[in-house]
Amino acid sequence: MPVASASAAEPAPVHTPPSAGTEPAVLPGMVNAGIPFHEEVASCEDLAAVARLVHQCARCPLHQTRTHAVPGDGNPRARIVFVGEAPGADEDAQGRPFVGRAGQLLTDIIQKGMKLHREEVYICNVLKCRPPGNRTPAPDEVVRCMPYLVRQLELIAPEVIVALGGVAAQALLDTRQPVGKLRGKWHQWRDIPLRVTFHPAYLLRNPGDKAEAWKDIQEVMRRLGLMRSDASGAG
Repeated sequence: MPVASASAAEPAPVHTPPSAGTEPAVLPGMVNAGIPFHEEVASCEDLAAVARLVHQCARCPLHQTRTHAVPGDGNPRARIVFVGEAPGADEDAQGRPFVGRAGQLLTDIIQKGMKLHREEVYICNVLKCRPPGNRTPAPDEVVRCMPYLVRQLELIAPEVIVALGGVAAQALLDTRQPVGKLRGKWHQWRDIPLRVTFHPAYLLRNPGDKAEAWKDIQEVMRRLGLMRSDASGAG
């Protein structure tokens, strides 16, 4: 039985897919003409408003090569937010985060390991558009995209943030330290506890580190009071 993460009357998960296989027309530079970008994002009153801006965004060249922007997906009142690096090919095609092989592993961690429904958490990435060839995001791309993630975290106000991989950890913690130096301890993003673990894509390439990743997830579960005596692994 999944552990409930909120009251029985939870809002429906927020997902704003592109309609009819197309995206809204992008606006050059700023999202809305005459309104500074940061003010426009900060004025968003809900996740759907952030998603609309993401779908319109043309602040970096990635909008020219994307199929769909990928704002995020999940419970707007989630206790946990998982933050990854950037959409991959499957995510770019579907407009949803973590739907490929790495996404299946993350889903297994959430559902089989944590005993939660995926719809109970919120999942997003630092970048909202896929870098060509799945390359590592460039620093200027991270800077341009971060206001969206910041506003998402402000609106959700989760109890814990889980940074999946180095790009997410470094962006949220404003550091250049690698994952190996950041794991195994609690950090803070503003006043929200943050835990760093390996990206699921890394774990697919390095399955020997799954046990270490599970230790990270168990610490998150302890923090939220989700630990069970039979929580032995994510499978």
